[in-house]
Amino acid sequence: MRIAVIGTGYVGLVSGACFAEFGVDVTCVDVDAAKIDKLKAGGIPIYEPGLDTIVAKNVEAGRLHFTTDIKAAVEQALVVFLAVGTPPLPDGTPDMSFYRQAAKDVAEAMNGYKVLVTKSTVPVGTGKWLREFVQENLTIDTEFGVASNPEFLREGAAIEDFMRPDRVVVGSNEERAIEVMKELYRPLYLIETPVVITSLEAAELIKYAANAFLATKITFINEIANLCDAIGCDVHDVARGMGMDNRIGRKFLHPGPGYGGSCFPKDTRALTTVADQFGVETRIVDAVIEANDRQRDAMIPKIEKLVGDLNGKKIGVLGLSFKPETDDMRESPAIEIIAGMIERGATVKAFDPVAMDESKHFITGIEYATDEYDALDGADAMVIITEWNQFRALDFDKVKALLNAPKIADLRNIYEPSDMRELGFDYVGVGR
Repeated sequence: MRIAVIGTGYVGLVSGACFAEFGVDVTCVDVDAAKIDKLKAGGIPIYEPGLDTIVAKNVEAGRLHFTTDIKAAVEQALVVFLAVGTPPLPDGTPDMSFYRQAAKDVAEAMNGYKVLVTKSTVPVGTGKWLREFVQENLTIDTEFGVASNPEFLREGAAIEDFMRPDRVVVGSNEERAIEVMKELYRPLYLIETPVVITSLEAAELIKYAANAFLATKITFINEIANLCDAIGCDVHDVARGMGMDNRIGRKFLHPGPGYGGSCFPKDTRALTTVADQFGVETRIVDAVIEANDRQRDAMIPKIEKLVGDLNGKKIGVLGLSFKPETDDMRESPAIEIIAGMIERGATVKAFDPVAMDESKHFITGIEYATDEYDALDGADAMVIITEWNQFRALDFDKVKALLNAPKIADLRNIYEPSDMRELGFDYVGVGR
C-alpha cells in the first residue's frame, strides 16, 4: 500500500516514519522546501528520541520519501493523511486555514479512489465538511472515502505510542474506507491492539474528550497538592492511595506547575468552543482551564517563600520545555514562571538539555548555561521546572558549593523533602 502524509510536523513525520516501519510505502509532503531539503539530507526538524534512527532506516530501505510535490504524492497514494497544523486562534478555536489549503490541494490532485484521513486535531464536523469541500473542488469526477484517525502520541514517547498504542480510533461512515484503514493498521492486529470503529463525529470528539479528561486529572491533583501544602501532609501519599483504586488509576496524578504543550491547552479550549457552538455548557473543562492558569501563578509565591524578595536575586533554573524528552516550548509553565521572577527583579540563568534554542522564541531576558551546574553557579536558589532524567541524580555536594544559599524549589517533586533537608537544603516542593 502507498500512502501520502500531508504535513511533516510532529504528528505527520512520526506517523509517516512509523507507517514506513510497518512496510508501507510513505511519501511525506510539506510546502516548506527548506524542511524537506533538511529531511532529504538526513536532518530531523523536531526532537523526538529514536525518530532519527527510524527515519534513516526507512529512507535507506526506499519506503520513506519526502517531497514538496503534493500532486505526485496524492496521485500515487491510496490513503492520504491530512496532518497539518491547527494552532489555536486568540478565541481558542483552531486555525483551519492550513487544513483547508491542504484539502484543496488534495482535491485538485485526485485521480481515482482515495481515503482522505484527518490526522490533525480538528473541530467536530470537520469530516463532514471535508467530504463536501473536496467534492466541490475535484478536477475529475471520482469516488473517495473520508475518515478520522486521531493521534494519541505523547511527545518524548511518540514512536512507542504509535507502535504499541492503547487503541486505534477510526471514524468513518463508509464501509470501504473503514476496510482500507483496517488493512493499513493490520500489523497492529498481531499484538491485539484494539481498533475502535466509530462515526466521523465520535472520532473527532474522542481526541478532545481524552485530552480534556487527562488535563482534568492533572489539575485535580494540583489542587489537592495545594490543599496538602496548607494542611501539612504529603500529596504523594494521597495520590498513591487514590491511584490504587482501579476506577481512578495511577497515571496523571503527579502534581506540578500545571500542564502545557501543544495538546492539552489547545484541546481543552477548543472543546469549550465546540460546546458553545452546540449550546452545551462545559463547566468542568472551563474550571480546569482556569485552575491550570492559577497553578502557574502559584509557583511564584513558593519561590518567594524560599528566597524572600526576588528583587536582586539570581535564580538558577533547570528545565525549560513543557515536559522532558522534547524541545517543545509551547505553553510551557517555564515561560510564565520565569517571566514572573523577572518582573519581580530577579535575574535568571537557565539550562535545558535540548530546548534552549527553541526557548529563545518564547523567553527573553535570561542567560543560558552550558550545563546544569553552570546554571547554579552563584545563584540564590535552584528551581526545577522540567523533570529531565539528568536532573534526578545531581551531585548535591557540588550543588551546595555552587549556590549562594542551599535553597531548592522543586516544582516537579523529583526529590524527597526529607532527603534534601538531611543534606542541609531549604527545600519546597508541590504538596510535599
